[in-house]
Amino acid sequence: MATANVPIRQITHGPRHHWFGYYDKLQFSPDGRYVLGMSVDFENRKPTARDEVRIGMVDLGDEDRWLDLGHSVSWGWQQGCMLQWRPGSAAEVMWNDRDGDHFVTRSLNIDTGAQRTWPWPFYALSPDGRYGVGVDFERIQDMRPGYGYPGLPDRNADCLRPADSGAWLLDWERDTRSMAISIEQAASVAADHPSHAAGKHYFNHLLFSPDGTRFIFLNRWRDVSTGVAKGNLHTRMFTVGVDGGGLHLVDDSGSMSHFIWRDSDHILGWTRHPSHAAAFYLFRDRSDWVEVQGRGSMRVNGHCTYLPGRHVVLNDTYPLGNRIQELYLYDADRDRRMELGAFPSPPEYDGEWRVDLHPRSNRDGTRVCIDSAHGGQGRQMYLLDIGSLLD
Repeated sequence: MATANVPIRQITHGPRHHWFGYYDKLQFSPDGRYVLGMSVDFENRKPTARDEVRIGMVDLGDEDRWLDLGHSVSWGWQQGCMLQWRPGSAAEVMWNDRDGDHFVTRSLNIDTGAQRTWPWPFYALSPDGRYGVGVDFERIQDMRPGYGYPGLPDRNADCLRPADSGAWLLDWERDTRSMAISIEQAASVAADHPSHAAGKHYFNHLLFSPDGTRFIFLNRWRDVSTGVAKGNLHTRMFTVGVDGGGLHLVDDSGSMSHFIWRDSDHILGWTRHPSHAAAFYLFRDRSDWVEVQGRGSMRVNGHCTYLPGRHVVLNDTYPLGNRIQELYLYDADRDRRMELGAFPSPPEYDGEWRVDLHPRSNRDGTRVCIDSAHGGQGRQMYLLDIGSLLD
């Protein structure tokens, strides 16, 4: 049975299944009234290239009414179609879709109904909304099904470290796309891992710094000598300038997982470091400085963000031994953990179609939205009011 230590309400309901996806994107409108989400009529299988996800938003000011906005046929259970509010805009929403033989970016102004399409997909948006950074989702799907999109083959499927694939800087105003860093460039940086030289490489999990001058990307690879599905996954974290300059290897452990920028100079991430093994660490960009964080409080890997303007981490866990997913705050300045709730995950929600909580806060950090399957209606979205804990 779920428990919540703060006020909570279910804001979407069956028979359709609703969720938002990843934790590092803007789900709440700037005024906090609307909450973006996606909707499907099936669960517990891989999506195909023909499966459509409906895109919409919940109106918190009108009895949680669902407002339909559009659709996409390029999505996955974990990150959806990258649906989010465009930073700097009060009314524009962006997501990925497929148009014939290529993936695209769609935008919609919810006030005017104006729509635009760009001929490439995006992974992350800059804090001012002018730029995006994109990757080849075909390669991600080939290397780790469920994080890319089905429907199109990887043109570099037989290449271990392609020079014409990588992270692309997208300029929405000029309608241009330029290569910022290629897979070949990143993979050419030496690594002390036996599988690195012969591994098949790709990029995943990109995120702009708060000042928009740099972005993170994870350089991942598998030992494909026994097949991609069987090869162990290794991960390094890099940062690079939006112009492709200043490439910096932040973490070379091979074990980097979830991360978030604390500010434009510091990155919080779960990895294995010689000092404290598996833990959350704070890294200083473009330096070798690193410090363990929340050793006794953030004990396991989770989807971490900072509440706006605070050194307070919003975090969750995967289902633990009892299938309970924990949700909590960690005040880094006071080394204090505050429990928000515990949510059971039904055993059928596992693997690619699991339902991670992926907590997201509104713009002032007083409300949190999660995805969860604990309520008996499949995956749905829930709203928690945490304002009382921040006084």
